Amino acid sequence: MPAHPRILLLKGEERTLKKNISADKTWAGVHDAILQESDALMDKPPIERIQVGRRLLGKSREALRRIFYLSYSWRMSGKKEYADRAEKEMLAIAGFSDWNPSHFLDVGEMTMAMAIGYDWLYDQLSPASRAAIREAIVRKGIEPSKNDKYNWFLKAEHNWNQVCNAGIAYGAIAIYEDQPQLAQEMIDRALKTITLPMADYAPDGVYPEGYGYWGYGTSFNVMFNSAIEKLYGKDFGLNEKPGFLSTAGYMENMTGPTGKPFNYSDAGNNGGLHPAMFWFAAKKKDPSLLWVEKGHLQKEKPSSFTRDRLLPAIMIWSEGISMNKITAPKALTWVGHGKNPVGMMRTSWTDPNAIYVAMKGGSIMVNHSHMDIGSFVMDADGVRWAMDFGMQDYESLESKGVALWGRAQDAERWKVFRLNNFVHNTLTVNNQLQRVKGYADITSSSSTPALTNVITDLTAIYEGQLVKAERGIAIVNKSYVLVQDEVTTRDTATTIRWTLLTPAEVKITGPNTAELTKDGKQLLLEVTAPAGVTMKTWSTDPPASYDAPNPGTILTGFEVTLPANTKSTLSVALKPKAAIGKKVPATSLQNWPR
Repeated sequence: MPAHPRILLLKGEERTLKKNISADKTWAGVHDAILQESDALMDKPPIERIQVGRRLLGKSREALRRIFYLSYSWRMSGKKEYADRAEKEMLAIAGFSDWNPSHFLDVGEMTMAMAIGYDWLYDQLSPASRAAIREAIVRKGIEPSKNDKYNWFLKAEHNWNQVCNAGIAYGAIAIYEDQPQLAQEMIDRALKTITLPMADYAPDGVYPEGYGYWGYGTSFNVMFNSAIEKLYGKDFGLNEKPGFLSTAGYMENMTGPTGKPFNYSDAGNNGGLHPAMFWFAAKKKDPSLLWVEKGHLQKEKPSSFTRDRLLPAIMIWSEGISMNKITAPKALTWVGHGKNPVGMMRTSWTDPNAIYVAMKGGSIMVNHSHMDIGSFVMDADGVRWAMDFGMQDYESLESKGVALWGRAQDAERWKVFRLNNFVHNTLTVNNQLQRVKGYADITSSSSTPALTNVITDLTAIYEGQLVKAERGIAIVNKSYVLVQDEVTTRDTATTIRWTLLTPAEVKITGPNTAELTKDGKQLLLEVTAPAGVTMKTWSTDPPASYDAPNPGTILTGFEVTLPANTKSTLSVALKPKAAIGKKVPATSLQNWPR
């Protein structure tokens, strides 16, 4: 085991970072922002143990941010006041009664925070401080992780496993020389069990929990892998797990030309810088994976990144790459399978007015999923026309007694307005919920410019409601989006509702058309099949007291009643202004290019 510091950045490796900073103004800007944020922490009182509902997580995250920033600032500047301020923070946290093991993410992040500070500031800490911090890492971090009451995360296939394993492993690495047997046990345990969520990246790199939790689970997985490699000079096969390194391609394609992400499941509405992408790009030796990150770094002030608690890691993982070496990706489509398959298509990486459409299949049973199977988002002319609400703050629901985490068909979770299929860009059949136990795979795709497309089989999602259901989404001749559903009804007449959630103003302009306007731009929603639809809009006002408000949004689309035992096509063209008037091809999904 190397001497301290040994987590992520060994002694003397600061020289490489300083060389990178002096060679590139982008990295100089990020570095300066971290130091300035550390300066701003000097007069702030240490964190207090204030729990919100069942979580201490906000405090754990702020602890990680503060200690990581201050420790980085000390190592890069040598100014003792940074080390002293971090020591003050860590001693306060060491004095907490506990780190809230009943919600173990809180412990995972707090342990990582304390481990980084202990390791990076080891030579600056007094013997008494070392003892207090080390004792807290062991008693309040590592030991609770051995308690079966709390360590269910070891069997989880999602972000909890990644975050908690990474945090506890960091604690183990930090205190290794004092308790080598315990530390090695924790590292070995993490190496073995973190492979469970890593299996979910197979086969192509899709992260089942979506954009927001990629930024959480995957980032902490990279924190773990990076630390292990630095420590042992090998990755124990982790980086070769099917789909893991490919997940950077998934993440890059999740952002549209508007800068907004495809925010299905529990994700927010806005995108952001992801330091872990630089680790992936270095591993893949592919700077084009950083095109979206480059946009953030060049368009936004470095100070805007300082809410990211892992930001100092970008200085290590970026390897000082110059922005002019980051070129646009070549492929305009990306399709991935797995638990929540996605297909993402665009007409350009460099045109801010490009068309972008991304859709998902998958399963409602996946962690953090919504009833959004078949849903999509769309950008054109710099506007996000088809949107997703994303998540609602958990505490806002839990505090009002909502049982948020049920997965059964009749779970209270599906009564939350933002989470069911009624407000997603998909189909609702006879006013029923999608089927929780169903799964929709992406059955085919094509990057043919005349009809770039993705098709998913939704039949199992509407079990008992339809005999057959398929959805194809295409970009036609790089000029507009076509959403085509082919459904077969059961032995009774069936009412289908087709919805699109939008931040635009909507005006019904004809028996089969609606005009959407936003920011001086226009989009025509044109139903080309079937005839006899009823065009509609629906309010997005929250129906229940626990539902979040949704200002500036509206649902639009149509309803149609289809005869029993018939196959019907529902075809909707979404035309930016330049495409209005273009003829929509009437081609069955089976004849779409593969």
